[in-house]
Amino acid sequence: MPLNRGLRALAVALLLVSPTLNAAELPDGYWSEDKVRPILDKTVVVKLAPDLAGLSGNEKAALKELLAAGHLLHDAYLEQTHHQALSSLATLRALDAKLGSPEHTQDLLALFRMFKGPIATTLENTREAFLPVDPIVPGKNVYPRGVTAADLDAFQKANPDIDLLGTRTIVRRASRENLRRDLETLDEYPALDTLQPGLREHLITLQKNPDAKTFYALPYSVAYADRMMKAYAHLRNAAAFMRDEDADFSAYLENRARDLLSNDYESGDASWVTGRFGDLNAQIGSYETYDDELYGAKSFFSMSVLAKDEERSQALHEAVAGIQDIENSLPYTRHKKVRADIPAGVYNVIADFGQARGTNTATILPNDADHARKYGRVILMRHNIITNDALFKDTKAAWNAAVADDVEDHLTLEGGFQRTLWHEIGHYLGVATDEQGRSLSVALKEYSDLLEEMKADLVSLYAAPALHESGYYTDAELQAVYADGIRRTLQKVKPRRDQAYGTMQLMQMNFFLENGLLSFDKTDGQLRIDYTNYHDVVGRLLKEVLAIQSAGDAQRASEFVDRYAGWNENLHGVIAKNMRDAAKYRYRLVRYEALGE
Repeated sequence: MPLNRGLRALAVALLLVSPTLNAAELPDGYWSEDKVRPILDKTVVVKLAPDLAGLSGNEKAALKELLAAGHLLHDAYLEQTHHQALSSLATLRALDAKLGSPEHTQDLLALFRMFKGPIATTLENTREAFLPVDPIVPGKNVYPRGVTAADLDAFQKANPDIDLLGTRTIVRRASRENLRRDLETLDEYPALDTLQPGLREHLITLQKNPDAKTFYALPYSVAYADRMMKAYAHLRNAAAFMRDEDADFSAYLENRARDLLSNDYESGDASWVTGRFGDLNAQIGSYETYDDELYGAKSFFSMSVLAKDEERSQALHEAVAGIQDIENSLPYTRHKKVRADIPAGVYNVIADFGQARGTNTATILPNDADHARKYGRVILMRHNIITNDALFKDTKAAWNAAVADDVEDHLTLEGGFQRTLWHEIGHYLGVATDEQGRSLSVALKEYSDLLEEMKADLVSLYAAPALHESGYYTDAELQAVYADGIRRTLQKVKPRRDQAYGTMQLMQMNFFLENGLLSFDKTDGQLRIDYTNYHDVVGRLLKEVLAIQSAGDAQRASEFVDRYAGWNENLHGVIAKNMRDAAKYRYRLVRYEALGE
């Protein structure tokens, strides 16, 4: 064990047995209250408590099982993000109990909850450990610690038959200890051994000549076997409760339970997208790759348990009619046939776990291009987050500080809902694979998520005039959608290059400034919007994004990001400061009534 880590462990051990410890005596590595408090003072607590009184007895029993599965996936997510996340949380909880839950340790626990681990994003948008743990690395805990992309690229070039970048695998070094542990897992869980054909043989072959310079990919089902087996049981129990009440939802839960063991999500994805569910829905598993800053290839666990808003879901179903016409209008040539009956619904969040925990407003899944081609994708709009008054009030204050007085009132809750909705539909449209048939995550590597999210943003705006022409948007609603498209690009701090969302938003703003859609008045530090060329400018940027995706050109993507991700303190910095000064909050801490919070 490295000396500094050994000293930290010793300090914690001494603290836990000390009869006179107090919060002021926390060992080195724990943030002081002076560092914690400024962040919590900028944090709004969002309480999600949808009305569940209408659920039947079987639905409530199934919900209990789903929440139990969610806790397991949440722990798996924490393990994925940092190798010391779970141990540091256990130590912090022990300290809190020993000290009698003082404000200081409770605040540290709140930080851990909000940042989903021991690494905080500071007010300056840097990442720092607030507990005594190792610094975060781009590969999180799904690659060997300290490995670089160059290391793995060289290995894969020398071993072209070995795929290290599977979406639901972790990469391990072929050390004697790793191989022994993974083979023991297969011995302990014969079902996993059966469902991963060839894995045992591969591990045994590596075991004959273990070499830490050799790498292998291990399925998530084996890497997180204990939790996956338990989650499997809870999902099966939930399915049993729902079998007679909601057969489609029950079938989905059965399939997804098996998916967690097989590491192949096709059966669950097919039944999720094509099923017609009643009051409950759930996003379960690992899908999104934006936590993988090394390659953008590895997905991270999440789970959302949702209650359907039937009336709003029906209105949404009617809204997406004619989607093929919008696909055909996009500025690229490889148009595809889009499923007319998109499985979309409006829901209220009961509880989120893992990567999904926070204030995510909507979801569109699955991401797998083959699954999406065969079955489509499901859109889940999170109504009790999108329409949260406290969140919108703070957003509106920042908006008012950034833009000229004559456009302040253009930003509305409904405009935000519609732009978000059509952002998610935008993922349904446009380029799915590059011209060589490769998935965009493989072709564009770390730029794939950034470009996909930018495409969806731009589609939501590009489609707006056609929706207005059809009568779906009124004049005021079109203006509100356009205003929210500008609001989306505004940054309160300079985004780090590894922040895909912030970077692509900054790029849009810079393109809009370059092409006259936006202008910056130095005298008052505010932005003006020229709505007359809105569609044309959006179309030109969308055309470039679709071209890069279609070409699958990572170098072109890199140059595109370099060109438009610039930050000017005399422009962006001024707007950011105005927004920070006007907005009361920078962070959001979500609590869920269903979890007893």
